[in-house]
Amino acid sequence: MQRPLALLTWLAYPVYVWQGLGVRRRTTRMLPAQGPVMHDLAGKAPAISLLVLGDSSAASVGIGNSENGLAAQLAVLMAQNTGRAVRWRAAGFNSATSGQIRDHVLPNLSADPWTHIVLAIGTNDTKNFHSVPRFKKEFGGLLYGLRAKWPEARVVWSPVLEFTRAPAMPPLLGKILEIRATEMNRMGERLCLERGAVPAPRLPITNPEAGFASDGFHASEAGYRAWAEHLVGPVLAG
Repeated sequence: MQRPLALLTWLAYPVYVWQGLGVRRRTTRMLPAQGPVMHDLAGKAPAISLLVLGDSSAASVGIGNSENGLAAQLAVLMAQNTGRAVRWRAAGFNSATSGQIRDHVLPNLSADPWTHIVLAIGTNDTKNFHSVPRFKKEFGGLLYGLRAKWPEARVVWSPVLEFTRAPAMPPLLGKILEIRATEMNRMGERLCLERGAVPAPRLPITNPEAGFASDGFHASEAGYRAWAEHLVGPVLAG
């Protein structure tokens, strides 16, 4: 159920549309990074198998080479922390929502024996003004699908980032979306705990100028590095 403050954001919907169109006009649409979407890092057995699944952040949009993206940098940190070999894959898609990953990506992923799965999803659900009940159905269904397909994997969800910290966001639009992101994160954490996944702490954004790409919305190489450093603890904790 949506809280009163989130429901009130619907009154600001005209502002969301007007300012959102302005942001879209001013922002250059960036493409996924070039480079490998899967790779193997040498190390001891047994190997770790890491799948990073989600939206444009999983596709390393915002940088030039995927080897500096979230999946690759997280894999390197996991290998360094454990000494084990790591096989990683990034399955990320521009503008993807939870429902699109659930319906169009998950059924088409081969059932490789992933030991760790990181979900980077929810930003577009929030940005597209999806309701909390819709997010509950779509993100919750995605979690069910992941647990059914990989029952022994450690599934970690990275919550929606702070919209007010993104340089591309006008202050009022950022505040509107941040209210909705807070509700999405509250629901997402609840669903993770109910359905066998781990909600990671929200990534703190301490230096937006360094952490965001030139579009002011996607992460830079430094941003993906900070994100990987933030996630490696929760991912390996199990």
